Amino acid sequence: MAVVLVDAGGTNIGSVRYALQRLGTDAALTADATAIRAADKVILPGVGAAGPGMARLRELGLIELLRSLTQPVLGVCLGMQLLCAHSEEGDTACLGLIPATVRRFVETSDRRVPHMGWNRLRRQREHPLLAGLGEDDYAYFVHSYAVPLGEWSLASTDYGEAFSAAVAHGNFHGMQFHPERSAAVGARLLRNFLEL
Repeated sequence: MAVVLVDAGGTNIGSVRYALQRLGTDAALTADATAIRAADKVILPGVGAAGPGMARLRELGLIELLRSLTQPVLGVCLGMQLLCAHSEEGDTACLGLIPATVRRFVETSDRRVPHMGWNRLRRQREHPLLAGLGEDDYAYFVHSYAVPLGEWSLASTDYGEAFSAAVAHGNFHGMQFHPERSAAVGARLLRNFLEL
């Protein structure tokens, strides 16, 4: 099985690649359109801001390619947000593969932004990506923007309000948390993606 990590400049690429290696999968890091198109699974990692993330994909000539993929695709953290239609972060038009607008958390005296830490994943609907997810499973989050709940939501998390922790729309999937930093839960969900 050919798995590729899109080299979109995210600082979490190395840790995602290492997490996949622990699962027995050596994912190639590439920005080559031919390699991405030919892969069985495509992962779009990302850390940072929506505007620079989309600018990098545009520079690499990958926007239309990503939109055209028919194999399972997984966006991680910023990668998941880039799959959406729009982000409030920098008023950025994103890939438009999940019909959602990414919104900034509202900071309050008892809720800091960015949201950082371990939070419980709550299943919203059944999906193979969540196979084996328990009611008391937690994942590790670091983000200031979030995807609201909608028909695309597979799992949610609460941080002042509920938001999408995992999504799916057609062959496009996303995890707002960092599976590569989420211990056994993250490893299981990455394995589920590889088995889609």
